[in-house]
Amino acid sequence: MARRKNSTSPGQPTHKTATVAQWLEQQAGQDLLRFITCGSVDDGKSTLIGRLLWESQQVFDDQLSTLKADSKRHGTQGNDIDFALLVDGLTAEREQGITIDVAYRFFSTPHRKFIVADTPGHEQYTRNMITGASTADVAVLLIDARQGVMTQTRRHAYLASLVGIRHIILAINKMDLVAYDAQVFADTLAAFNTVAEPLGFDSITAIPLSALKGDNITSRSAQTPWYQGPTLMACLETIEAHPPAESKAVFPVQWVNRPNASFRGFSGTLASGQLTVGSEVRVTASGQTAKVSRIVTANGDLDSANPGDAITLVLDREVDASRGDILARADQPLEMTDQFEATLVWMHDEPGLIGRAYEIKLANQWASVSLTTLKHRVDVNTQAHESCRQLQLNDIAVANLALSKPLVFDTYAQSHTLGGFILVDKYSHATVAAGMIRHNLRRAQNVHRQALSVTRPDRERLNGHKGKVIWFTGLSGSGKSTIANALEKELHALGKRTYILDGDNIRQGLNKDLGFTDADRVENIRRIAEVAKLMMDAGIIVMTAFISPFRREREMAKELIGADNFLEIYVSTSLEVCEQRDVKGLYKKARAGQLPNLTGVGSPYEPPEEPHLEVNSARTDITTVTRELICLIERLPFSRPANKCTDKD
Repeated sequence: MARRKNSTSPGQPTHKTATVAQWLEQQAGQDLLRFITCGSVDDGKSTLIGRLLWESQQVFDDQLSTLKADSKRHGTQGNDIDFALLVDGLTAEREQGITIDVAYRFFSTPHRKFIVADTPGHEQYTRNMITGASTADVAVLLIDARQGVMTQTRRHAYLASLVGIRHIILAINKMDLVAYDAQVFADTLAAFNTVAEPLGFDSITAIPLSALKGDNITSRSAQTPWYQGPTLMACLETIEAHPPAESKAVFPVQWVNRPNASFRGFSGTLASGQLTVGSEVRVTASGQTAKVSRIVTANGDLDSANPGDAITLVLDREVDASRGDILARADQPLEMTDQFEATLVWMHDEPGLIGRAYEIKLANQWASVSLTTLKHRVDVNTQAHESCRQLQLNDIAVANLALSKPLVFDTYAQSHTLGGFILVDKYSHATVAAGMIRHNLRRAQNVHRQALSVTRPDRERLNGHKGKVIWFTGLSGSGKSTIANALEKELHALGKRTYILDGDNIRQGLNKDLGFTDADRVENIRRIAEVAKLMMDAGIIVMTAFISPFRREREMAKELIGADNFLEIYVSTSLEVCEQRDVKGLYKKARAGQLPNLTGVGSPYEPPEEPHLEVNSARTDITTVTRELICLIERLPFSRPANKCTDKD
């Protein structure tokens, strides 16, 4: 594939300068800088990257032909080349003239290699910007000289500081449209400095440029004789922006490598620090120690490993470690916690709710996690703190999180590897948030589980039966409480110890502080699940009669209580029948607009996908239902697939 005719790319091999092998050797020894372009929509980010690729002669002849044809077809720059089309690859991006996805491009000069991430400017794609910024060393923040500092300028500056970017190149673009006015440049820089002052950047380098015309991109422009600073390319080539090396050795185990009986090693990438043959390492979770006897790579053994090296560690003794464990130097121990405070960037359309269970991925570790407190949301325009009950798409907030088990951690300021994490929805498996740990919650170290002399099996032997939870779910008026009450009578007659946790009764005491918003419904079910688990631990057969409209919360309850102890009963009586019954008058109020959040009318109900039993109380008599439930309760564990209770003839 040929490059542009009559041009030679800096740092590229030619028959005059170097062989391919020599060029590859030169590239291997060059420093790599990762940077992003960000800023408000239509500030010229994609055009700037396209211009950089053009000026550094990274455009091939066939790409140039396609670029000219695309530029003519889209007509965004008249008869001139539209450099943004080199980067905007999605059809929607080209049609709308905006960036939607994060586009990564590699290019190099004789002085440095670069990976640039072109991030979108629209607020709705803030999550994409966070993705691009998370691995960047520098942010090239563009400002349209005509518009000055915009809302997204503030947002992206704040987000850049949030993910740990310490160096900003302020590219004041489209200077050609303000006649290269030095005062416009000075005023824009002053306005941005006011925004950036509380963010604590280590350096801000402002450059007046025109990405479209090429001013101050790779060579100094005659249009700005009043500017004496570096060009954009010179700044990128010389800026010292790499974060300080993390001193502690962190080795997340990705795979236990055992191809045969004579070899056992732990494979992964050394995230930080250094390990050498002879280093004593500790499995953080178990505390077991061993010495490194070999450091194996695809190209042979090493005497020492540095950050970024993909290696397999062979130890001098057997230790209990597997995927998800983290090895560290024995003299540099790592901390573990199951509670911490973190900054969250919410990245999903569904709101983030207190009490809802998610999965957390921290380095190579996974655990269940929930938000316990939303301390405040950050207004990125003013950086003011606002109260909130839930998180919406693109919200940035500080929250407390509680994990199902302790994980190895560090603050994000100290270690991006052990301080940065994502939250994953348990049901859809979508990434819903990115987070940065601020600090450990000390109460996690002060609260310990107390060992009790009398155990659950002891209580179950005394009761003469096992403790379990029968979870009734369905619309209001479907018959949950009626069926639960009939079941308890039968169990009581059989000499079983039972208790019903009924929705209305619980809301008069334990949950009287909760309303009927989605967030309150989630917390309502979380509390009930915890209480049901405690009662089950006492050896009691617990029946819960709650609408419990969300699958995620029912799954959370099932996980907390244990699948072998959890029997889900779906009372599937139709909405029409429930409205006809309307014993409490709730549906009448909802239809009149007096009860906006009633499940089935103003708030959704998500039916179970695989209940242990589905019951329609309008078509099945209570005796039949109760008999079937007694059979299910006596059959442990509850692994039976979903089925419907026999209808009346």
